[in-house]
Amino acid sequence: MALKIRLSRGGSKKRPYYRIVLADARAPRDGRYIEKLGTYNPLLSKDNEQRVVFNKERIEHWLKNGAKPTDRVTKFLAADKIIEDIERNNPIKAKPKAKAQERAEAAKEEKKKAEAAPIEEKAEAAPTEEKAEEKAEAAPTEEKAEEKVEEAPAEEKAEAAPNEEKAEEKVEEAPAEEKAEAAPTEEKAEEKAEAAPNEEKAEEKVEEAPA
Repeated sequence: MALKIRLSRGGSKKRPYYRIVLADARAPRDGRYIEKLGTYNPLLSKDNEQRVVFNKERIEHWLKNGAKPTDRVTKFLAADKIIEDIERNNPIKAKPKAKAQERAEAAKEEKKKAEAAPIEEKAEAAPTEEKAEEKAEAAPTEEKAEEKVEEAPAEEKAEAAPNEEKAEEKVEEAPAEEKAEAAPTEEKAEEKAEAAPNEEKAEEKVEEAPA
């Protein structure tokens, strides 16, 4: 019969308490055992002497009779220098479980997004800065255009001034011409007025002649 020195779990949920027992290798973990050899309480601190307690003499006895300790019990016994510790090389044990890996990947993605967000903000801000620079460059050109527009009316006014003067001269000349034209008509009217008495006298003479 193969004998094992191993841990048998007791205690309540989330508050484990283990017994160090000698049991048949074919027996269940928490089933029948041959002899109780000690206790292990993981809830106590590592500095506490009551964390691991076992009967050194009985363990040495069963080791001589062919009992084989499990890895955890071997670690306890090696700490008390009863047996030599074994070399442990289990890289898979150090790997996180599937859910832990998913959480780690999610955290990495969040970090990437957080790092990418400022870059995107800068990329969005760059066109606005370029537009602001373009507006700043366009402002002087607009000011120049306004100055040209302001200068243009002044030039138009300067050009229009001689035209207005000419128009005024024409207007002044027009009454003089009208007066010159009106003068002969007035002379003719006077001549008609003078001729009228002569015609009246001629008519009177004609009337007197039959008499």
